[in-house]
Amino acid sequence: MNGCVFRRGLSLFFLFLSMVSYAVNSPLQVKINLQNGSISQLKIGGDVYGMDWLLRTDGAQYPWVKENVAWGLGYFTLTRGHESVKKEWSKPVEINHEGTEVVYREGCVSIRVSRIFTDEGLTEIYTLSNEGKEPISLYDIGIYTPFNDNYPGAEECIRARTNVQVWNGESAAYVNALRMGGFAPHLGLVLTEGAIKSYEIWERGAQKGNSQYRGVLALNLPDLYLKSGDSYSVAWNLFPHNGNEDFKQNLLKQGSTLVSSDKYVYQKGETARVVMQTALPLENCTARLNGVPVPVSRMNGRYVVETQLMQPGEVRVDFFYGNGKQTHADLLVISSEKALLEKRVDFIRTHQQMNRQNDPRFGAYMIYDNEGDSIYLNDTPNCNPVDRDEGAERVGMGVLLAKQYRLTKNDALKESLLKYARFLREKLQTDDYVTYSSVDQTNRNRGYNYMWVADFYFQMYQATGDRNFAVDGYQTLQAMFRQFGYGFYAIGIPVLVGLESLEAAGMKKEYKKLLADFKKTGDVFVQNGLNYPKFEVNYEQSIVAPAVQFLSQLYLVTKEQKYLDEVKRQIPVVEAFNGFQPSYHLNEVAVRHWDGYWFGKREMFGDTFPHYWSTVTAAVYYYYALCTGDKSYQKRAENIVRNNLCLFFEDGKASCAYLYPYKIDGVKGQFYDPYANDQDWALVYYLLVNEDI
Repeated sequence: MNGCVFRRGLSLFFLFLSMVSYAVNSPLQVKINLQNGSISQLKIGGDVYGMDWLLRTDGAQYPWVKENVAWGLGYFTLTRGHESVKKEWSKPVEINHEGTEVVYREGCVSIRVSRIFTDEGLTEIYTLSNEGKEPISLYDIGIYTPFNDNYPGAEECIRARTNVQVWNGESAAYVNALRMGGFAPHLGLVLTEGAIKSYEIWERGAQKGNSQYRGVLALNLPDLYLKSGDSYSVAWNLFPHNGNEDFKQNLLKQGSTLVSSDKYVYQKGETARVVMQTALPLENCTARLNGVPVPVSRMNGRYVVETQLMQPGEVRVDFFYGNGKQTHADLLVISSEKALLEKRVDFIRTHQQMNRQNDPRFGAYMIYDNEGDSIYLNDTPNCNPVDRDEGAERVGMGVLLAKQYRLTKNDALKESLLKYARFLREKLQTDDYVTYSSVDQTNRNRGYNYMWVADFYFQMYQATGDRNFAVDGYQTLQAMFRQFGYGFYAIGIPVLVGLESLEAAGMKKEYKKLLADFKKTGDVFVQNGLNYPKFEVNYEQSIVAPAVQFLSQLYLVTKEQKYLDEVKRQIPVVEAFNGFQPSYHLNEVAVRHWDGYWFGKREMFGDTFPHYWSTVTAAVYYYYALCTGDKSYQKRAENIVRNNLCLFFEDGKASCAYLYPYKIDGVKGQFYDPYANDQDWALVYYLLVNEDI
């Protein structure tokens, strides 16, 4: 009766006021929707750009993003007896005039949201209670946190969009939301009570933002068993910060812990060193490795696990501390880096090269379907046949094998490569080097293709000394410049290997012309600065990182300061895509969230951690270290390419992407896509970083 009266009175109140702003004594400027109790806007005081860190949930920013996914609303599946039903909380049964105390009720479950503004930010507490008479189980619990992570275009992204780094680290979970431009202020979320076990992505799809939009993030609570009268609370602090190091200090100051490892992918027999850092001493701390107890030592106020890793596979190191708290690190053990690469190269040569003489794709390196255990012929309906063809990104297999041949001089590898070179020159290219993605020479005359094919030719020149390959590489690039000019932000422009090959081949005239072409391109990149043009995606890591990669190489050739100055200006933008979470899936792996759809068998949008193009950032760091002498960037480069080794398996097979979220639009994630498609670029960059080729 009283609840009904309250709701009637509240509806009259909303005729006059539906939003309330709150920023008293807080650096955060927050608007709360009094109709549903959600946060509808979050800005940081003093931000000259007035960036809203949240997606609009009124349909104005994206028509499909509505109030049902607004900040602080959520869902769970309730099991009582033999019945399970999904519930969503979106309509308050109680709310104060400031929106700082909100109560929802779904069946026998009440959800109370409390908000406390402080001089440091905002604390939110979510409490789920069983108000029924019987025990209940709750699972697939999610709280919507719609951060503004999407790509309308470079200018807007740089100033007013965020790369969101999530760590689902149970009691030590956090979200580090970095402005895409790399400059402060940024936004942090640190868990202070309860646990976050995973996250989900909602509102994704080909008709919902396509590749330009990450989706709506929801943080997942652990599964709960609640007796009558029992409650479970999760609390977090939201606060501004000035960058990664400031975020870490805030995290520790707020009572959380920070886990790190000296690396995240180990070779069999190596000793892992995993460290948990705290601001204050812990009452107790124990650890388990894949469920087995391991010793914990305290060194300089940090809690350290050192253990030899003898069994290939995934390794989870769990820390248990305080009063029932827990967090972890995710590691991977492989047989050896060298062996893994050799197995992959051999698998491509023996299983992924088209050897049917009557097939027009004879000699091509093809997609492999790990489920069907066979070459995929691009002969079944799919979302985008051009991302499954015999050219384009698949050329990475050829570049990888050419680099490996430079190292091994293996005769069988040479035979395979020469067959592949004939396929490229005769089937994908015209006489004047126009380069297509497929043998019918009608599909996708694409600027990217030229760089990759030219890279292959130059690598083959380096491997064989055959001057014809240097000519082919040069002419391929000339065909690209004729058609696409000097403003194309291609991935992997072969500056150093191209010029070195022409010089070694005695092609002085061609060397001079290509250097002039590169400088014209570099000057365009410098002129554009952070105003990156739109390509297949409006704005993304593989527009920014390749630009910096190119400019770094150009500086190494010319020693012209303007190129290095621009590299230094743009590298924070590259870095803003990367997180430092203690997992081989995430640590220094750039945010990408669409490649699993275009290149994968499952055709799913959602965070791909890793996706091989994250290794372009490794190339940036590698060249930056050469430019500046800062060896820390070389270490970071090694870490990135090493973490990407998880895409390659001990039997030589591979996966184009790992779909990381727990679920995407309710469909289970956390799997390696069955297609071996374009991932071998990760090994191309592995060899660059580790072998200087």
